[in-house]
Amino acid sequence: MTAPVDVETARHGEPPRHASPLLNRRGAVRGSGPDDGVAWHYGDPTAEQRALSRGGAVVDQSHLGVVTVTGPDRLSWLNSITSQELAALEPRTSTELLVLSPQGHIEHAAGVVDDGETTWLITETPIALAAWLNRMKFMLRVEVADVTDGWAAIGEPVDAEGAPEEPVTWRDPWPTTAEGGTRYGPADDEHPGQDRDWRLVLVPRDRLVDEVKAREAAGWPLVGTWASEALRVEAWRPRASHEVDHRTIPHELDWLRTAVHLHKGCYRGQETVARVHNLGRPPRRLVMLHLDGSGHVLPEVGAQVHDVVRSDTSQEPGKVVGSVTTVARHHELGPVALAVVKRSTPVDAELVVDSDGGAVAVNQEAIVPGEGVSTDRPAPRGPVARGLGQHPML
Repeated sequence: MTAPVDVETARHGEPPRHASPLLNRRGAVRGSGPDDGVAWHYGDPTAEQRALSRGGAVVDQSHLGVVTVTGPDRLSWLNSITSQELAALEPRTSTELLVLSPQGHIEHAAGVVDDGETTWLITETPIALAAWLNRMKFMLRVEVADVTDGWAAIGEPVDAEGAPEEPVTWRDPWPTTAEGGTRYGPADDEHPGQDRDWRLVLVPRDRLVDEVKAREAAGWPLVGTWASEALRVEAWRPRASHEVDHRTIPHELDWLRTAVHLHKGCYRGQETVARVHNLGRPPRRLVMLHLDGSGHVLPEVGAQVHDVVRSDTSQEPGKVVGSVTTVARHHELGPVALAVVKRSTPVDAELVVDSDGGAVAVNQEAIVPGEGVSTDRPAPRGPVARGLGQHPML
């Protein structure tokens, strides 16, 4: 059995540059697409998931890219060109940023942590991100480097920032709504992502095997990306190489929670972010799909999602309303997926997904609500344009 291939890798993820030495472990099955270069699993994916969900496992994430920014202007400069407020970022405090196009579409995403001298960016597009940052330097005192060849990431189910005596560590802020952010989905304490603890520890690449062995000696088994991806889907956590295409704006993925500051200064793409938040609605929305597993078939990433047309004698796939972005087998939920669908698709609509074995029935669980309005959207100050209606159903 081979890992599924992500059809959008070439657009929002770069092929990993290194094959992990941990692929030499007995039972290792290599991943593919964005997770090529590390193990999909090591022979028992269900047991691996359970270990990770209990909070005692280690995941090889050495296929991710790492970019560093040094120099006295690094934080104020990154603050001015990305979606996140970074000017006063404290050392060893994790956040994340997006680089947007002038039209507000997501081009790059990165986890961010500063150690007091260097800002570390963990990303799936290190080559392109470093090249773009270098083009934006102008006369500022910053230096940008793609250091992926020297550093590797290890995933841990730990909800803690890196301590001073620890290596550089990025704690995933998802799904806690950051200061200056907003949410389209449920309250933080009701969000399924609150049950997922996750951080990435950066280690010298030539120390990767030793660092993993040290964790195994403490009782943590090594698990593959089958486990970490299934828990990511359960947590509704977007990933750039999977959920993002050339049209994606952050509102569609509920990514204004952790990656966008609505009240900072101007940056590229800010106009779209503000306009959709204040006046419009995202054209699409992220959903979780619970797949009918009775046929023992799974759709591929990129598979089309259809609504259902019923007649007196049958039901058939109707119009295309979206596409699948991630597929996983969860040890408790069964087969699940993330998909991006048209916002106008009713949240109670019957849906099916294409697969080689025929249409697969699904139940959708809304992540971004159908009304497409954030929880703290400003009330209109006066009459709005004809056809937009009134808040909150603009």
